[in-house]
Amino acid sequence: MVVRHRPADVIPGAEAYDVDVTIDDDAIERLVSVTPADIDAADELSYCRNVFVPLTTACRYTCTYCTYYDPPGQADLMTPEEIRETCQRGADAGCTEALFTFGDDPDDRYTEMYDQLAALGHETIHEYLRQACEIALEEGLLPHANPGDQTREQMATVADLNASMGVMLETTADVQAHGGPRAKNPGQRLATIRTAGELGVPFTTGILVGLGEDWRDRAESILAIREMHDRYGHVQEVIVQPVVENERWQNGSPDLATMRRVTAMARSGLPEEVSVQVPPNLAPARDLTDCGIDDLGGVSPVTVDHINPEYEWPALQELRAVADSASVPLTERLPVYERFADDEWLSPPIREAIGADTAAGERFRSVLERGENPVDA
Repeated sequence: MVVRHRPADVIPGAEAYDVDVTIDDDAIERLVSVTPADIDAADELSYCRNVFVPLTTACRYTCTYCTYYDPPGQADLMTPEEIRETCQRGADAGCTEALFTFGDDPDDRYTEMYDQLAALGHETIHEYLRQACEIALEEGLLPHANPGDQTREQMATVADLNASMGVMLETTADVQAHGGPRAKNPGQRLATIRTAGELGVPFTTGILVGLGEDWRDRAESILAIREMHDRYGHVQEVIVQPVVENERWQNGSPDLATMRRVTAMARSGLPEEVSVQVPPNLAPARDLTDCGIDDLGGVSPVTVDHINPEYEWPALQELRAVADSASVPLTERLPVYERFADDEWLSPPIREAIGADTAAGERFRSVLERGENPVDA
């Protein structure tokens, strides 16, 4: 048999970012052939209780499906007081995670935002993110930052104050939805995932379904993530997320059959220890439990999904209903998965937060212990 390899430079930007990812054509074909019937359902579903902290709505990209970013002159930057108040509300509601998001490293068009950063004593958004993470830890939450593409220097600026971090790969394909003069670059995304592995950061990534990619692209994206995890062992979960209609995207969302098939592909193509997650406010989670999902992501009892504000978070009772429909227990987890909650992966500040003799430390440890058992009804 002749084995054909897909060279790294087929993935847009891989060569420019020195990303060595070689995907076997036969592996792609095998994964494309997977169906839900080939997958065993997970024996439990987990979720994390979080508070959404949108540090800024500035972004260098203008993806056609995204309502999160605001143009220069309109982008917001949360103040330290707003960050603290949001984290306090989250901690009071029993959350364990502060989910920090902002558009990918804003470019120099955002002059007003950089003036705001300077007034706060910072030169870069990552310096400010570090302060925000410190606030979250002070208020009894574990930071999970998802600031888009990052250089090694940027990630190293904040990594030690995060229990985990993340960035969506989205797709390895060159799609029109990423078009324009500031298009996202799959090679750069893969470089960010690689950087997290090199720095030993427990990491969340995922694919977006319905951007204009085809089935081979979906398989390639899953296998590229797997290759990164095989090297570093750092990927804790992969999100399978449909593109949803909003005020900027009217090109439709993937149907149920597509979501079932691609979710099954993700479960088949990823190592067993890597969780497969669907966001329950965007995807038909109840109809995907037999396709291998084992996690329902971060759900906030106090803030909206600022990236998809038209799609409300489900209440905890709804998550229980999803688990009940699959006849499996529902368990709560921390933003860092239990298998990463040790000295090898956690930085000293995060270990200290989890082990602290405080109400927050007790809450973190109780979630770790409770994760072995079903959430109380």
